[in-house]
Amino acid sequence: MKNYVTPVRDRVPLGQKAAFGAGHLVLNLLPGALGVFMFFLLTAFGMDPFLAGLLGGLPRIFDALTDPIMGFISDNTNSKWGRRRPYIFVGAILSGILFAVLWQMDPNDSQNYNFWYFLIMSMVFLIGNTMFATPLVGLGYEMTSDYNERTRLMAFSQTIGQIAWMIVPWFWIIISDPNMLPISAEDVSRIASLGLSEVDSAKVTLEAVQANGVRKLSIIVGIACLILGVLPAFFCKGIDSANMENRKKITFSTLGSNLMDLFKGIAQVSKNKPFLKLCGATFLVFNGFQMVASFSFFIIVFYMFEGSYADAGNWPAWFSTVTAIVTAFGVIPIVTLLANKFGKRQAFIISTALSIVGYILKWWAFDKDNPYLLFMPIPFMAFGLGGLFTLMMSMTADVCDLDELENGMPRKEGTFGAIYWWMVKLGQALALVLGGAVLKFVGFDGAAVQQTAETMTSLRLADVIIPSVTAGIAILIMWSYSLSESRAKKIKEQLIERRGEL
Repeated sequence: MKNYVTPVRDRVPLGQKAAFGAGHLVLNLLPGALGVFMFFLLTAFGMDPFLAGLLGGLPRIFDALTDPIMGFISDNTNSKWGRRRPYIFVGAILSGILFAVLWQMDPNDSQNYNFWYFLIMSMVFLIGNTMFATPLVGLGYEMTSDYNERTRLMAFSQTIGQIAWMIVPWFWIIISDPNMLPISAEDVSRIASLGLSEVDSAKVTLEAVQANGVRKLSIIVGIACLILGVLPAFFCKGIDSANMENRKKITFSTLGSNLMDLFKGIAQVSKNKPFLKLCGATFLVFNGFQMVASFSFFIIVFYMFEGSYADAGNWPAWFSTVTAIVTAFGVIPIVTLLANKFGKRQAFIISTALSIVGYILKWWAFDKDNPYLLFMPIPFMAFGLGGLFTLMMSMTADVCDLDELENGMPRKEGTFGAIYWWMVKLGQALALVLGGAVLKFVGFDGAAVQQTAETMTSLRLADVIIPSVTAGIAILIMWSYSLSESRAKKIKEQLIERRGEL
């Protein structure tokens, strides 16, 4: 192990780490819950699949536009509470409230009404969520200037964030279980008065149960996100905005020049070669994983249990939950140790290579005779995303120092964070499209009770090959990453010599 010890002034207290981690729990819980709830647009609210697809895609385009703007605003804000915390506080409140409001739809309303209600409320929700998420990411980049403490901070926050993925898989069960979130007596009476056959009555009852479950659970999720989301605003500390030079005065009268400054900042960020490598590697690893994320569910149901959802039971949920547990309490601590001992680049290469081993092991893990083999590849696979976001967020903080050295003030943590997460969101959106294309290519029929043997073999091969190839390319990209620990520390010394400690 290295003999270097982080100075006390550069250490982030445990309370601040916990508050920052609470914010990251919200960052994971909201999109995780959104992904589950979107499915019930089809089954509970009767939305046409094409319209549901538009509701999933159009808001993402809008979100991609707002992220860099919010990053620029928070970079240039001057207040007695700092650059980021006022937005985090307001954004957390708006995110929690608007998420709950977003899902207060009625399946008895027309499809056209529900479509426009959901589309408009999605845009409003994303404004609040961007106001929370983008400054929170930027705040994390500036909470410490120490190379190793940045990794420890991001590891802690990612560990807390994984709790969301231990919970989210069970939303499927909670929403569809009439005993957990029962429908009202009025709904029961209404369905009984329709005089439907037993089969049709069961179908209508299930739709009512799911719609009720979505509405009630969204309120619970919204309240939890509001409470957890405001904690970073109260307890985390970033750079004192009074120490920042060359901030832009943001007013409506200077809107045109502000936009020009925003574009110049994005152009400067885009010329930062280490940052481009981080974005490229993230895009590949995350996109490869997300593209096949749903394949495991289909393979469990249609290959292992021959199309029986009842026999598959809770196996898909346990697969996701155990992955999150292993990531949080096994992988992230190991990745942190690797980064402290060998450096962040080397830790990324090692962890990504281990994830490839896990992806390959999936070929033998989906065993019809022994379902418990499902858990065999998880300790290796978990190194993929567990190592990715722990290390990449830490390395992005190092890149912010390099940018200040090359381009001066103001520091652009918000802009870097916005562009980095824009790449993540772009990868996720592209993964949804390409994942569907792969399913179509292999001949998968979601309406069929069973799939052909050829289809399942092709799907299993895609499940192994796609993430392995993208992860391998990401390793090649990061092989020449040049911002090492020694260089990062030298940059820090040069910055302190230039403008003192922030």
